[in-house]
Amino acid sequence: MKTWLKRILLSLMVLVVGAVGYGYYQLKSVGLIPRKDYDTVAPVLPEFKKPAVLVFTKTNGFIHKDAIPVAKQVFKSLIEQQGWQAYLTDNAAVHSPELLKRFDFIIWNNVSGDVLTAEQRTAMKTWIENGGGWLGVHASGGDFSYDWEWYVQTLIGAQFIGHTMDPQFQNADVIAADPSLLITAHLPKPWRVKQEEWYAFDQNVRDKGYEVLLTLDESSYHTAGETWLGNDSMPGEHPIAWRHTVGKGRVFYSAIGHQPATYEYLEYQAFLRKAMHWVRGRDGDQ
Repeated sequence: MKTWLKRILLSLMVLVVGAVGYGYYQLKSVGLIPRKDYDTVAPVLPEFKKPAVLVFTKTNGFIHKDAIPVAKQVFKSLIEQQGWQAYLTDNAAVHSPELLKRFDFIIWNNVSGDVLTAEQRTAMKTWIENGGGWLGVHASGGDFSYDWEWYVQTLIGAQFIGHTMDPQFQNADVIAADPSLLITAHLPKPWRVKQEEWYAFDQNVRDKGYEVLLTLDESSYHTAGETWLGNDSMPGEHPIAWRHTVGKGRVFYSAIGHQPATYEYLEYQAFLRKAMHWVRGRDGDQ
């Protein structure tokens, strides 16, 4: 083989390897390649002088790089407005029996992927069943890579099967399932949410006895059905936020929250504030 041809082939190989490596790095940097990163050394908690709320953010799956920091600040502000103390961490080892008992409730902010060890799973499950409160938003229930059946089938209650992709971000009408409830009474009827990513799930949690709070009007935006990511629609009612009890504990999930701007909506902040009071379980019914 001639020298010039060898050089061309070698250059092409270098380009291909570089492109593959760059592509892998990009996919990993946004979490499209799931990680197995577990924390085993717990953080040292401060002395809480007020009711304490854990805001937990860890991403072993897709990383909502724009939404996570905005949601952190919104949750911190809402928590402090209630006279409580916020503790923000991405260290999953905070999920231990000794540390969880120091919190009134916990918030999972766009957590993705498999983030807890077996011991940490048991600690959180037991804590909730014994009266703890859990509030999760968006990716905390919208992931293919959660390797924990109890989390998917009981805590969330349904498996995420895809989201809008044609286009990904759309305006849509969100409907209060029961507008007489205090938690949704403040919302416009319908509540038009702009440029969000809309999740679909494999089943309606209402069929499990969970209380559906918000639904999507699929006629108000474009659904493509099957996409390369999965499915973006559901037959019949399309729940997008709900709550239920697990043992003595209270669980609340809202699939809304891919876009940072969504957390800035006063309507959504009021909804999340009321959700926090409900999962805390000490301030009357919402």
